[in-house]
Amino acid sequence: MNQFQKLMQEWRRDIHQHPELAFNENRTAELVAKTLESFGVEVFTGIAKTGVVGKLTSGNSDNAIGLRADMDALPMDEDNTFDYRSQNDGVFHGCGHDGHTAMLLGAAKYLSSTKEFDGTIYFIFQPAEEAAGGAPEMIKDGLFENYKMSSVYGMHNMPGMPVGMFGIRSGHMFAAFAPFDIEIRGIGGHAAMPQKCIDPIVVSSSVIQSLQTVVSRTIDPLKPSVISVTQIHAGDAYNVIPDTVRLSGGVRYFDRELGQIIRQRMEEVLEGICKSYGATYTFNYDELYPVLTNHETETGIAVKAASNVVGSDNVDPDLPPTPGSEDFAFMLLEKPGAYILIGNGDGEGGCMIHHSSYDFNDKILPLGAAYWAELAELVLV
Repeated sequence: MNQFQKLMQEWRRDIHQHPELAFNENRTAELVAKTLESFGVEVFTGIAKTGVVGKLTSGNSDNAIGLRADMDALPMDEDNTFDYRSQNDGVFHGCGHDGHTAMLLGAAKYLSSTKEFDGTIYFIFQPAEEAAGGAPEMIKDGLFENYKMSSVYGMHNMPGMPVGMFGIRSGHMFAAFAPFDIEIRGIGGHAAMPQKCIDPIVVSSSVIQSLQTVVSRTIDPLKPSVISVTQIHAGDAYNVIPDTVRLSGGVRYFDRELGQIIRQRMEEVLEGICKSYGATYTFNYDELYPVLTNHETETGIAVKAASNVVGSDNVDPDLPPTPGSEDFAFMLLEKPGAYILIGNGDGEGGCMIHHSSYDFNDKILPLGAAYWAELAELVLV
C-alpha cells in the first residue's frame, strides 16, 4: 500500500484545501465518484443528497461488506499556515474526514487492481457526520435496501494514539449524545428594583447547579454519564433584568434506559426550581446519536485484520469506551459490524480533533488503506 502513499496524500490535501459542510460536500463527492470510476468501480451518487457508494465485485459469492468513510468538515476556522490550509473561511477539516476519505479511496484502488476476494465490497462515502445525521439519512435513502451487505465497518483517526497502533473494543465504544435546550421565563424589569421581577438569571443559576446533582446523586457511579451546560444566553443591558434565559447543552451515556432516567430527573429539577421562584420553562431533549455498540464477531475480525497489518502487539482489543459520539452507531443498529480507531500520532497532527491547529497525519494513510483491504479480503473469502 506504500506505493499509493503519494497519491493518497494528494487526494487528502486537495480535500483538506476545499472543505465542505454537511450535505454540501458536492466537490468532495464529485472527486470521490470520478476517482472510483477511474478504478473501474461502479458508482452510485446522490444518496442522502451528497453521499456516494462504490460497488466492486469479484468471484461468485453473494457475500458483501460495507466500508464507510465520512466526508464533511467542521464549521470553524483553521489556524494552520501550510500550503494546503483551508481556502474556505469558517470551514475546516478539523476531524480528519479528509484522511478517512483518502484512505478508503486508496483501499478501493488497491482492491480494484488485485481483486483477491470473493464477493462484493461497497465503499460508502457518507456526508454529514458532524451532528447532522448523515448516517440515518443514507439508511432512509435505501443504503442497506439497495446495497445488500452482510456487515459494515468504520474507522476514525485518534490523535495521541501512536502511529502504527489500532484500538477497538467489543460492545459499547462511543456514548449516546442527547442535546437539550431550556428556556426559563420570568418577569423582567429594572435591575434597581428586583423585588418587582422574577429574575430568570437567578433561576437559571440554581438550575445549572442542580443539574450537576442528577448524575452525582441519582446515577450509579459505575454507569458513566455526563451532563454539560454549554450555552447561556440572557440580557442585553447593565440595568435590565431580562424576561428569559436560554440554556443549552448535552447529555452523554452508554445505556439508553439511563438516558431516559436522566431526562426525567432533569425535568423534575427544572419544574421544582422554577415553581419555587414563580418562573416557567420549556424543555426540549432529543437523543441525536445512539450508543455505538460494536458486534462481538465483527470486532474479532477487525482485530485480526489490524493485527495482520501492524502486528498483534500494536492492536488494543479492549480500548476504554469514550464519551464522544459517532453517527456510525446508526449503521450498527441495522447491520453487524465494528468501528476501530487508528493512531494519528503525537507529532504532526498531534492536536486533538476539533482543534483549530489539528491536521490529519499523512503517515498513517497506507496503514488505514491496508487495514481496509485486509479486512475486505478476510471477510470475503
